[in-house]
Amino acid sequence: MERNIARLRARLAPHGVTLRPHLKTAKSVEVARQVMESPQGPATVSTLKEAEFFADAGVRDIIYAVGIAPWKLAKVIELRRRGVDLAVVLDTVEQAQAVAKASRESGEVIPALIEIDCDGHRSGVLPGDAARLVEIGRALCDGGELRGVLTHAGGSYSARGQEALQQAAEQERRSVVEAATILRDAGLPCPVVSIGSTPTAHHALDLTGVTEVRAGVFVFFDLVMAGIGICNVDDIALSVMGTVIGHQRDKGWILIDAGWMAMSQDRGTAKQAVNQGYGVVCDLAGNPYPDLILADANQEHGIITVRPGSDGKLPDLAIGDRVRVLPNHACATGAQHRTYNVVHGGSDLVTGQWQRFGGW
Repeated sequence: MERNIARLRARLAPHGVTLRPHLKTAKSVEVARQVMESPQGPATVSTLKEAEFFADAGVRDIIYAVGIAPWKLAKVIELRRRGVDLAVVLDTVEQAQAVAKASRESGEVIPALIEIDCDGHRSGVLPGDAARLVEIGRALCDGGELRGVLTHAGGSYSARGQEALQQAAEQERRSVVEAATILRDAGLPCPVVSIGSTPTAHHALDLTGVTEVRAGVFVFFDLVMAGIGICNVDDIALSVMGTVIGHQRDKGWILIDAGWMAMSQDRGTAKQAVNQGYGVVCDLAGNPYPDLILADANQEHGIITVRPGSDGKLPDLAIGDRVRVLPNHACATGAQHRTYNVVHGGSDLVTGQWQRFGGW
């Protein structure tokens, strides 16, 4: 984890941009303090519960990076009145009008960023849709604050190879800078130009016009990121420990007490060149067994097998032996647990326990 954080910081430093880490991956104060620039932030969150949780821990600069629903504005106002500079995200005139109205009625000016659709992945305003951008910006400024523009290159998760990832990063940058230029040319403020995804953060060659980068899963990495080529398997900082509880030797199975309740049901690598099942199986030091995966899972049972089509062999694991399983998606696997056990290097000595929270 420490190496992963240092790697991204070093990569972004020459570009002169701020790293605004997405705290949804770890949802842990201890991890947040490792990855943020200061105890006050800046930070990105995906739920208002996260915003409140981290505010209670002293974080004061937060973007709630999910499109705002009007009924949530009361909580936003409450947090802002506690001294938290909490900004919201929107991409419709209706949302902008709701933010402006709530600002006027409460006397608490709510800052918002307009979300830009840089790659057709999910939501946002198309970067060249000047009329819509300006209409949203003007509606927001009728009581609220236009803080800037924000985008997320979710399509980068489907990119393969360094050139494709660099192109995704440049498309992300161009899209949001174009949108910012349109707003400024219309006489509207746009101080923040925010981009963010772990793949593009590690492949951007030019960040001209960008003020900050958001990324989240880089803190732990996972098998999906390894499959894209963003990290090596050795960089994955999160694993689930399981214990051997049975064998089905005629089927080539080893059973462990870690099923999908421990790993999550995220099968993100199923769409990649190498299907990792529910996770890659390692020894206690974190060294992967050759071609050994958690191929199937029930609620509390995991089924370890050799990867289909490989010439690997099942290791000689006895009842009670322990293994580590690397996850497909660190965010989803982390969400199954309430505590991180902290170890260093290849040691299995637990030196600390960090609390994790969930919910909305």
